[in-house]
Amino acid sequence: MRIPKDKVTAGTLLIALGIIYGDIGTSPLYAFKAILGEHVIEKMLVYGGVSCIFWTLVIQTSIKYIWLTLRADNDGEGGIFSLYTLVRRFGKKLVIPTMIGAAALLADGIITPPISIMSAVEGLEAIPGLQHIPIIPIVIFLISVFFFFQRFGTQKVGSLFGPVMLVWFTMLLTLGLAQVVQHPDILRSLHPWYAYQLLSKYPGGFWILGAVFLATTGAEALYFDLGHCGIKNIRITWVFVKTCLVFNYLGQAAWAMQHLDTGLDGRNPFYQLMPAWFVMVGIVIATAAAIIASQAVISGSYTLVSEAVNLNFWPRVATRQPSETKGQIYVPSVNLLLWIGCMLVVLYFQSSSKMEAAYGLAITIAMMMTTTLLNNFLLYRLKWNKIAVFLVIGFFGLIELSFFAANLRKFPEGGFITVVIGSVFFAIMYIIYFGRKISNQLTRWVNLEDYNQSLKDLSEDRTISKFATHLIYLTKANTIQEIELKIMNSIFAKKPKRADVYWFLHLHRTTSPYTLEYDIHELLDDKVIKININIGFRIQPLTELYFKQIVRDLVNNQELNLHIRPDGSTRYNTDPDFKFIVIEKYISVENVFSFREGILLNGFFFLKNLGLKDENAFGLDKSDVEIESIPLVFHPIENINLRRLVKEKEPVAES
Repeated sequence: MRIPKDKVTAGTLLIALGIIYGDIGTSPLYAFKAILGEHVIEKMLVYGGVSCIFWTLVIQTSIKYIWLTLRADNDGEGGIFSLYTLVRRFGKKLVIPTMIGAAALLADGIITPPISIMSAVEGLEAIPGLQHIPIIPIVIFLISVFFFFQRFGTQKVGSLFGPVMLVWFTMLLTLGLAQVVQHPDILRSLHPWYAYQLLSKYPGGFWILGAVFLATTGAEALYFDLGHCGIKNIRITWVFVKTCLVFNYLGQAAWAMQHLDTGLDGRNPFYQLMPAWFVMVGIVIATAAAIIASQAVISGSYTLVSEAVNLNFWPRVATRQPSETKGQIYVPSVNLLLWIGCMLVVLYFQSSSKMEAAYGLAITIAMMMTTTLLNNFLLYRLKWNKIAVFLVIGFFGLIELSFFAANLRKFPEGGFITVVIGSVFFAIMYIIYFGRKISNQLTRWVNLEDYNQSLKDLSEDRTISKFATHLIYLTKANTIQEIELKIMNSIFAKKPKRADVYWFLHLHRTTSPYTLEYDIHELLDDKVIKININIGFRIQPLTELYFKQIVRDLVNNQELNLHIRPDGSTRYNTDPDFKFIVIEKYISVENVFSFREGILLNGFFFLKNLGLKDENAFGLDKSDVEIESIPLVFHPIENINLRRLVKEKEPVAES
């Protein structure tokens, strides 16, 4: 569901509560438990841990994301790709941090569902008689069902997300307040002095930042879901959410202060706040919240990949829209990939405590990349003073580098999992983006006007059988007169393609998310027509439908004389006669590559062949498309050392 940008009502606030706070909202299940870890519970650890969590939520979430980053909206949309489209013209190298950040977010989609759901289900072990219940099969079942139902969309159950999360946050607040009222001294832990004491004087205190960071891992999602909820709804609901989170952490700390000089011994402070009669109810609510948190991350992964495809960062993949809700999509290949990844994570780590080692590192990297892009946004879009930008970005950068360094300690304990996964995603984006750029550099352009007379002559040459009434080529030329030489060769070479009207259609990806408009240019009366369609980077193209709509508009408006000329329909068939030509390239054997060129081009065409065919990616009906393949010659082999053998003349026999 997408809320109008400036609309704020009780309903929109409830929707925002259900859409964007799942990840950060379920962090009390594991964040404070991770801080205590295997340590003996001490006052400095407890007070310092809560203080670090509180000030992390203030600085990272409230100030960096809620106050600052949400300003970087692209027609109301947020996320790292939206931020990239706002700043990409200010530096070509910004594409690299964008890829790294997007890859890290995709890696997060593989670890969030297992740790959230397992942390919730592990509460069963707190119930007498269920201490040894097998948790892993339950988690695998829940995650598998969760991914299976993705194909049907969330429109039927999405309306429950808000109320469920309201119940969840109310429960967090109630459980925490019950402890704080009994032990009000715990409020002193919010003073930043305790955070300083923990980090500077507690043995290994700096490394505890890796666990502290778990409390803010969902902050990136606040920005990504900006387009769904709007900045006002996010900022208003965050006041309530933050209050609930802080009081729950304070409640867990108050419980810990009653157990000084002991260890957790497998206990989760979160469930220790509950009276025995409420534990099962709490587990059900926690599991529902964890599933909603997972849904937010998975839906974000679908959108992220869809945007990556449209920005040429990812191979074209099949995308479905399971409901009429704008922006809700389902990507089958990503769903399968994430499900397999989640299953492997569950089977490898076996418990949420061990998963904590893998969680956080990828999101830290994503946050650092967002900060890098934000630097350019503040400088060039908001026109901030350079010194102010340096101070602000330097401040956040220092904090995030500290979190990154602390999380690096988790690398051998499981952090390598998300780094390896993220590296694979980054490699895919790098190969697709730069492989496509090399491929496009080989395109030869010509002036379309130079071919107008030849196209007119061919169209009127009755000695050549007609190929189609309307012949449409997809072109990458974004100017009126330019056209690829390969398209002209396709029309004239070998068997010339005679048509009544030649159309050249260009899809231009805009930096705005939901643009959909076109302009049209008649280059030769009723013969040669160029169409430019401007399409937002979050829209899946339906090129054939667009073309038919454009022709209908032209006929209804009596433009270009299309309303008085035959369209190829007959009394036997009322449909107009048109044909799309899609030209596919392949690597010619006549090439010699450098190592980098060979890796990028071969990798690009390999990944491209794994994805959707062009006709499917552009929304063309197979019956209306003809595919032509042409060789891509990058560096032709020269100076072939091929020597002809000259046979000696045989002596002529004397008669």
